[in-house]
Amino acid sequence: MTQQNADERPRIAAAIVVHEGRVLMVRRRVSEGQLSWQLPAGEVEPGEEREAAAVRETQEETGLIVEAVKLLGERVHPKTGSLMSYTACRILGGTAHVADTEELAELAWVAHRDIPEYVPYGLFEPVQDYLDRALSA
Repeated sequence: MTQQNADERPRIAAAIVVHEGRVLMVRRRVSEGQLSWQLPAGEVEPGEEREAAAVRETQEETGLIVEAVKLLGERVHPKTGSLMSYTACRILGGTAHVADTEELAELAWVAHRDIPEYVPYGLFEPVQDYLDRALSA
């Protein structure tokens, strides 16, 4: 891997977890600019695959045990400038709760129609497309 490729590697991995017609959102204790509610996410550790980071961060933050299903896409986040990856995940076990009380204030299972109330600036298009399909099924 060249240095340029290493620099392009996503540094933040987000999980898109859908259950019973709703998507899991978390509210950070400290907002990142306009970002208050967001998907479970965190830093990709050295040597860690981005899908594995999304799975790990979901368990650390919410107590849910999930598995990666599909990488939905990557981008530089327009609000934070962070290099992001987005992975659709399926629940294997656990009950969603605020497991990381230092980072999270609360979590919510959000219905499709309510997503704009939680994320008024809109979601990354491949994530929104995935949710449009997954939450209207």
